[in-house]
Amino acid sequence: MIVGSTRPTRICADLAEVAAGHLGAAGALTYELVDLAAIGLPFLDEPRKPALGGYAHAHTRAWSAVVRSFDGFVLVFPQYNWGYPAVLKNALDFLYEEWRGKPAAIVSYGTRGGSRAAEQMRTVLTGLHMNVVAGDVLIRTSADDVDDTGALIDAKRTLAPYRDALAAVDAELSALLAPTVED
Repeated sequence: MIVGSTRPTRICADLAEVAAGHLGAAGALTYELVDLAAIGLPFLDEPRKPALGGYAHAHTRAWSAVVRSFDGFVLVFPQYNWGYPAVLKNALDFLYEEWRGKPAAIVSYGTRGGSRAAEQMRTVLTGLHMNVVAGDVLIRTSADDVDDTGALIDAKRTLAPYRDALAAVDAELSALLAPTVED
């Protein structure tokens, strides 16, 4: 599960952590957080386009190894001005072949649920030849969900209305990964 925001006052990591618990509650899959803030990629600096491989930088080779180590992805990210965070697009653009054929699910959030960001991200993931699950989880957040510093008050409460949608994502990812899960 990729935590797709690095903003200092982000709520993304809290939402991703609780969502991972809901996703893995009843299924055969396990979910691990990959925090882009911890990965710390610079703005895309590879001299060759990712589709050619042969990465010049150690940080790209390390990121490639992280992505290759997972069978699929859930991307959790906020909607910023009707789009997704640049840090997430940058992380996706660093690589190409590593994403190909892997299933992906979208969990987006914002005051209007993140649908515009999810729609754009679906296009990007399709361009990377990923198998994007049918249903997005679009979480509506409001001023009632955060305190006066912008911190999430109760991620479990915020995500409670989305349990069924998260369970559906888990089921769809499980179906897409069935041969891998059985191995």
